[in-house]
Amino acid sequence: IVTGGAMGLGRCHALELARRGARVVVNDLGVARDGSGIDESAARAVCDEIKSMGGEAVPHFGDVADWNASKGMFETAVSAFGDVNIVVCNAGFLRDGILFNMTEQDFDDVVRVHLKGHFCALRHATAYWRERAKAGNAVYGRIISTSSESAFFAPPGQPNYSAAKAGIIALTMGAAQLMQKYGITANVIMPRARTRMTLATPQNAAIFQKPAEGFDHFAPENSTPLLAYLCAPQAPHDRQ
Repeated sequence: IVTGGAMGLGRCHALELARRGARVVVNDLGVARDGSGIDESAARAVCDEIKSMGGEAVPHFGDVADWNASKGMFETAVSAFGDVNIVVCNAGFLRDGILFNMTEQDFDDVVRVHLKGHFCALRHATAYWRERAKAGNAVYGRIISTSSESAFFAPPGQPNYSAAKAGIIALTMGAAQLMQKYGITANVIMPRARTRMTLATPQNAAIFQKPAEGFDHFAPENSTPLLAYLCAPQAPHDRQ
């Protein structure tokens, strides 16, 4: 399962996992950068791209921060492919604003999609794997959460986003300790990449622009080798 899998980093993650043999549920509402609107065509397009490569993929259009929709995402994966082994949480959007100007709604909505969206996915994933293990079934599980350096640097224009991203770190590290006994790993990544979100402000747009020549440091696909490794059996199970 890749949430926010239709655009930017999520799309790159979904395509890379498919190239490596994973069957993918591409979850995405197709919202704009600020979370408005719905467009199912984006997730369908990524599924079509995966199928054109010879892979298998199905779309899911549920809201990741809605308890039942998130549960339905797992049910879609099990119904289509028989199991869930990898959960990549990437969905989110931005509504930046200085603290003394930010509305309650913009704070709530951004924290909801990022932090509660991760909670719902991790809650359903960990319960699913625990029940399988208790039933004596083999369990293979990998959780990849997406945080940001904003969690540490706390930009003044992102009190909602940076707080949510800090919460994601704590949530995921707790899951890692909880699920270690089942052989499940949980990791947090903080990609620096050119996406709709990083290009949202003029200062970031200048930093993340694609260079005219040479290595493209901020190409979103550069984050996929690490993600693929963390999803693989070779990824270590011990806490570092």
